[in-house]
Amino acid sequence: MSTLEKLKTSVCIIGSGPAAHTAAVYTSRAQLEPVLFEGWLANGIAAGGQLTTTTDVENFPGFPNGIHGSELTDSFRAQSERFGTRIYSETVNTLDLSVRPFRIFTDEKEVEATTVIIATGAVAKRMDFPGSHEGKGGFWNRGISACAVCDGAAPMFRQKPLAVIGGGDSAMEEAVFLTKYGSKVYIIHRRNEFRASKIMQRRALDHPKIEVLWETQVERAIGTDKGMLNGLRLQHTATGELKDLQVNGLFFAIGHEPATKFLAGQLLTDQQGYIVTTPGTAQTSVRGVFAAGDVQDKKYRQAITAAGTGCMAALEAEHLLQEIGEQIGKSD
Repeated sequence: MSTLEKLKTSVCIIGSGPAAHTAAVYTSRAQLEPVLFEGWLANGIAAGGQLTTTTDVENFPGFPNGIHGSELTDSFRAQSERFGTRIYSETVNTLDLSVRPFRIFTDEKEVEATTVIIATGAVAKRMDFPGSHEGKGGFWNRGISACAVCDGAAPMFRQKPLAVIGGGDSAMEEAVFLTKYGSKVYIIHRRNEFRASKIMQRRALDHPKIEVLWETQVERAIGTDKGMLNGLRLQHTATGELKDLQVNGLFFAIGHEPATKFLAGQLLTDQQGYIVTTPGTAQTSVRGVFAAGDVQDKKYRQAITAAGTGCMAALEAEHLLQEIGEQIGKSD
């Protein structure tokens, strides 16, 4: 039976995206010597999170010419390391928030931490059909995306026909957003009615650039010789009839899944699994445990907003540690 390596820290950060590394930069510069677990293909995604699945990031300040998603996350990591963050490529399996200090476990380590910052993100749900994957024969990041706000303004989509899969508020919102750039936007929905709120439905249905394809699902993605998406083979769910649709962009808008299962119910979450924080703060239902980034944000889900909440979590952790230190000093 292997023995776990034991570590102690004032701040343990769980995550690898902009929220986690912003928290790491702030806490390490405050000389809190944070430990950060970036995961090992946690949630099926490389360290760096959702940004590693994005090619050109053009809406993160400081990069007027844009930057590749993985290059940006590499820069985040390098900056955290520069200030002394101890980074481990291990996935946190469990943690115990019922004890003080908190205990965090990976396959190789057991960490005692006075505060914890959870920034494990949320994974965009994707559909599986021929051509939807990454790599050879697939069009992921070559016309297929799961974030219209992130990628919709890219030159490859300008004045081109685009499609959105989904039937909820997010699908309506993303379809309307894409009308700013695409020549036409199709909403592909496998049922004959939306589950979106009435007001969001109306915004989409009344838009002259939007056309709804009811009772329709994607059977496969079609591409060019250069490996770029240029069409979809659609199937009518009632009749089975097949037809091809020319589009240069396809956006999944079927929801996200926050990475909170490892918490095992120790923190208050909403019905969808997102961590609930006190409004205006990063504080969770357990004092000393903070949440930042997409794991607690189901509205914006942007790199820049994630970074902002990472800063909030770090500053709140620092203030709490100062308060604890003062209390210990008084008791001595």
